Amino acid sequence: MENKVILADLFYLPPIEFFVVVQDFDELRLEAHDNYQKQTYRNRSLVRLANKVETLSIPVVGGNKKVKYSKIKIDYHQKWKNVHLRGIKSAYGKAPFFEYFFPYFEDVFQKEVDNLFDFNLELLTLCLKLLKFKTRITLTSNYTNKPTGVDLRSKIVAKEAFESREIYYPSPYHQLFGSDFVPNLSIIDLLFCEGPLAKEVIARSKKNN
Repeated sequence: MENKVILADLFYLPPIEFFVVVQDFDELRLEAHDNYQKQTYRNRSLVRLANKVETLSIPVVGGNKKVKYSKIKIDYHQKWKNVHLRGIKSAYGKAPFFEYFFPYFEDVFQKEVDNLFDFNLELLTLCLKLLKFKTRITLTSNYTNKPTGVDLRSKIVAKEAFESREIYYPSPYHQLFGSDFVPNLSIIDLLFCEGPLAKEVIARSKKNN
């Protein structure tokens, strides 16, 4: 049987759209040899608070220079970790599956991981496990413009609306705040709100279904 491979960028607690694509593949090959890019999902994630959508952003060292993503260091001089944990608790503390899933994420946050890439990789591995995806993660050995499999790199862009891409058709689920459904938040929004049903919501959210 053919091994279905998708090549993608590594994000911080990725949006649901990312998992809508990944669900159909046996292997998720993460690009480990490109340069870091600012204002992307590499260091930011979206969660829903009572009155707004909040961006959780990880500060980094040297993000303005041409530095390999895998070499970018997290700036621990800023107290971002406490801000993010408080933000997640504030957003989802009363969600049905918060008490079940949050300790797994908290364990990762409590580690002092130097590199942003390594930190995001650990969180993504956890997300796939909690979703019960069988997709395995591998890393690229070099950078290529002609990869095998599907190339998702630079396709999911934070500064563009998801509607501009032929990937994700929102399947609404119960969220904690407000009467209007907010699509394509971080995967933790879906996990904390829907728990074991998260995988089914993702399956329903494929645009060409």
